[in-house]
Amino acid sequence: MRYLYTFLLIVLCFFTTVKAGPPDDDAGTKANRICGKWASTEKNLVVEVYPYKNTFKAKIIWFTGGVSKAKPMETITDVKNPDPSLRTRKVLGLDVVENLVYSPKSDTWEGGKIYEVQSGKYWSAAAYQDKGGLLKVKGYWKMKLFGKTMTFKRVL
Repeated sequence: MRYLYTFLLIVLCFFTTVKAGPPDDDAGTKANRICGKWASTEKNLVVEVYPYKNTFKAKIIWFTGGVSKAKPMETITDVKNPDPSLRTRKVLGLDVVENLVYSPKSDTWEGGKIYEVQSGKYWSAAAYQDKGGLLKVKGYWKMKLFGKTMTFKRVL
């Protein structure tokens, strides 16, 4: 009988220390899935998402709004900004999403803010990746129910 208990104890220890299947991604790897270059499905904007102090930011790296031969993308400034001292900053390279924090529980990025260049306003922001790999970024005021979602496809 004592041998049976010893055998069962060994088997129990074996099954509690060996993990079946492939190892899970850690939270950091899952969080960093958002990093990279993303083009809007409207094909009018490309942003680059990058990590910054345990959060994520996105900056504009290409856009079409307001661009013409007479006014190339590199010369367009943030003219609608409510702060007059920021109206001369370039839109190209501008951080438009800040403070997104990955939530492993919901597999989303939450708590951020998004800057709308066309109006000069900040909105709350959240993001997630759908099953097809598209990035959905929602800008909203107060509640996510009342907002606008932009869809992006990874380009690099």
